[in-house]
Amino acid sequence: MLGRKERDQLELFITGSLKQLVPDVHVLARVDRVLDLSWLREEVTDCYCANEGRPGIDPEAAVRLMLAGLLTGIVHDRKLMREAQVNIAIRWFAGYGLHEQLPHHSSLTRIRQRWGEERFRKIFKRTVEACLNAKIATAGVVHIDASLIRANVSWDSLTEQHVLDVLSENQSEDESEVERTGRQSGKYKKVCTTDPDATMATNARNRRLEPSYKQHTAVDDKVGVILDVAVTTGQTNEGEMIEPQVDEIEATTGIEIKTVTADAGYAYAKVYGALERRGIDALIPAKADPIKSRVPLRRFRYDAKQDILRCPRGRILRPARPIKHGRFFYSKAKDCSRCPLKGDCLSKGRVNKAVVVGNDYPALLRARRRREQWSWQDRRLYQRHRWRSEGFHGEAKTWHGLARAIRRGLPNMKIQAYLTAAAINLKRLAAALVALLLCLIVSLDASLLASRPCRVEVKA
Repeated sequence: MLGRKERDQLELFITGSLKQLVPDVHVLARVDRVLDLSWLREEVTDCYCANEGRPGIDPEAAVRLMLAGLLTGIVHDRKLMREAQVNIAIRWFAGYGLHEQLPHHSSLTRIRQRWGEERFRKIFKRTVEACLNAKIATAGVVHIDASLIRANVSWDSLTEQHVLDVLSENQSEDESEVERTGRQSGKYKKVCTTDPDATMATNARNRRLEPSYKQHTAVDDKVGVILDVAVTTGQTNEGEMIEPQVDEIEATTGIEIKTVTADAGYAYAKVYGALERRGIDALIPAKADPIKSRVPLRRFRYDAKQDILRCPRGRILRPARPIKHGRFFYSKAKDCSRCPLKGDCLSKGRVNKAVVVGNDYPALLRARRRREQWSWQDRRLYQRHRWRSEGFHGEAKTWHGLARAIRRGLPNMKIQAYLTAAAINLKRLAAALVALLLCLIVSLDASLLASRPCRVEVKA
């Protein structure tokens, strides 16, 4: 028989809660079981006037709206509020009934500006503490990686700093020399007029430079909980951020890190030295020295005990003037004058050899020797680094809108990164809760079966 459904829907009132209309397996329903924002109201009290002004949006409701957008892949405020008008799950998660008016989308922007990035970082830290208390993060083995995030600007907004050419006409000789050095070092690049915080960067040599930010992430090894997030401009080097991140993780968790894994982009002598001084095992594949001459640096042997350098012919190079990250080692002119490698080793116009050795060069040599002796466990752990840290970046960019900045400016980019990391940590926490409930159900069923008496029928 052909059925018929009346579509008038004349019901004015619905008995019960909106929770009854949201499935238990929905991502917002699962996250709601582990989300606790009861502390937030007291945290943001100083941002509001106690006696004057109209009542603002409840702080917990505002954060829940932002998290709901990230968890469902709706990252823009306008689209989020249009979806919340018809989406029962978002209304219930934020605490709004069917008859209540939702806030204007610009209110979320004003809240972000009023609270500042530090309060959103505290929200992220609370999720880290919740994961530590739930025993799904140990902070013993940490995977660190960085990823570029495309800035929210157009190519038409890029321009070169032509004003520097005008100002150079009135500069002194010293200032002009500094300006020419800056251009040769790569600082003379295009800039973005609409978002000056975004700098030109790329993640491969065969790709063009794009205005970007860079997110530095530390992921726990156990289930992939994000322990720390830092956002910088796109041209910031990864090696400059690993020390502050390690210190921040230990301060947040109160646990000493045992092992840090990272890719070859962190294979610098200063990184190995910093981790060694902290007593941390560094699983970072060391790179070979770049071959810039026919007699590369790897053919020179460093003697740490006597603090000297020996060339391939056994001649001694002694340390001299220091520079920012190391020292110059010089040979004697008379030793090089009779050397058969003089034509290949010395630069044009020089009579002696000059080599720059970093301050932590011995740590780099030890890392290279250890790389050749990695055990099976070390290789397995480095493989996990790829799908832990890089997997997080792929998840955040594919499902939570982190492939491109939503708003402009470094503070807004940091808020987006903190909320995205908090949303993913809440997903990890919710999944752990479901797994725990399943284990309890299975163990309860097993105990009931074990306590049930066994009946044996014997036929005559």
